[in-house]
Amino acid sequence: MTVDVRAAARRPLHLALGGALVVATALIPSAESVAADQTSEVTLPYTCPFPSGPEKVEVAVKAVLPVSARTEETIRPGDVSVDVSLARSALAQFTALEAATLSAVAELTVRNTVGEHTADASWQQLEAPAVPLRPEGEDEDGVVLTATGDVPTVAFGSPGRATIAPAALSLTLASFTEDGAPTTPPELTVVCERADDEERPLARITVRDSAGPTTPAPTPDAPDTPVPGEDDAAEPPAKPDRPAPGLDPDAHRRIDDLTEARLEALDDADPGSCPIEIPPEWVMTTAETYAAGYANAVKLDGAAALGPAFMKVVLNKRYINDSCASTVDVTSEVEFEYQGKRQLPPTKATFLSYGFMPTTATMVLEQVGPPAVVQTHTVTNTPTYPEESTVTAQLSMRLYDVKVNGVPLDVGPDCRTERPFEQVLKGYGQSYPPAGYLVATGGNLTGYAHIPPFKGCGVGENLDPLFTSAISSVGKKADNYTKMTQAPLCVATNPDGPDCPPKVPKPER
Repeated sequence: MTVDVRAAARRPLHLALGGALVVATALIPSAESVAADQTSEVTLPYTCPFPSGPEKVEVAVKAVLPVSARTEETIRPGDVSVDVSLARSALAQFTALEAATLSAVAELTVRNTVGEHTADASWQQLEAPAVPLRPEGEDEDGVVLTATGDVPTVAFGSPGRATIAPAALSLTLASFTEDGAPTTPPELTVVCERADDEERPLARITVRDSAGPTTPAPTPDAPDTPVPGEDDAAEPPAKPDRPAPGLDPDAHRRIDDLTEARLEALDDADPGSCPIEIPPEWVMTTAETYAAGYANAVKLDGAAALGPAFMKVVLNKRYINDSCASTVDVTSEVEFEYQGKRQLPPTKATFLSYGFMPTTATMVLEQVGPPAVVQTHTVTNTPTYPEESTVTAQLSMRLYDVKVNGVPLDVGPDCRTERPFEQVLKGYGQSYPPAGYLVATGGNLTGYAHIPPFKGCGVGENLDPLFTSAISSVGKKADNYTKMTQAPLCVATNPDGPDCPPKVPKPER
């Protein structure tokens, strides 16, 4: 497949993580960069859909970033700030509510690109403290909200000229009256888009192959220099106005010729560049979370509590961006863990067997086979970015400590379903503004499961038919309804974030 590098670099690439924008191109943290840092700044025009109409908003993004790095090296943006300048016309709806102050939480999508590889990260929870709002007519210049905070790290897997560029911006604006009470309504969320197509990155970073020789880092004011050992897929470097230091004029002309040839090759490239699959080493990272809920046993006319189940997640095992179809498909994996075993914690359930006989049992759902799979399908050609997540796990049910009408029933040590069964749960949500179920932020997942017949039940007598008739599904019908509530992910690349350590959610019936 031929990939149009220029088109790939410009297309929106929504890092779904099950939809939520967490850490694009982030890897498990490694040694910090020792290259020289630079304070990078770019000012960009945005259009924000306020209730009064679209508003032109000027946004200045600033961060401290290195001028060079090695492949796989963690880059941690520092001193991040996003200045949002709101004109007086954009403030009218807040002053109409008699608001005295205005604060904001910003979420900035940042596009990370090297060569033909592009992925988006989300700089979330950037908080702007409250600023005063003066009555209309007293402040014709509007206000500036300065949002700051910690942002995800980034690592590039290929050598070349990398760029970090601001993309979409989401603002949640909160207004308060003179006495500090929230206005009605208290908040307004707007999703802003770039008002022009000009490519203006926040920073350009020279990424060198980790396996290559050590090369001195360029100084911030040095001209762009080609990187020895760059592969042919890397983005062509900008043509310098004069020979780069250390290169003789002939070498410089040869680089110019090569650059022109590569640009011509791009012009002749096959435009059929969909879909684009990003290698796992670019976006894969780990996370932890809990889930808890209930599972109905239709025949027993009752429900068993499930969890809280501790889950170890590997995000972005597969990441496919199909900009032609305006979709992003992400596959992640989940392993359950309880006391070192691949299972949910034991749970005690009480039912009315056959409608009249009280039965209690301890039930364990054990994970079998490969890790559970989380598949997220996101549609990117609508402002809300709706998505569907499907979690598929292979489980086996084991029963013990059974009592019927208060009398112990010895079922033996291996009373379980005769074969594993598939539990499929689905969740639906959107990214802008965040709502419903998203893998990163959690929420409710629902679905059905078919419970197979039981085997190995009973000591001295065969109790398999008893549990099969009382619990198992009829035929192959998946008639046992399950509802699980997942907590937000604690992502390894942000161990000090608000969702770490992972929290136990309150299950919903």
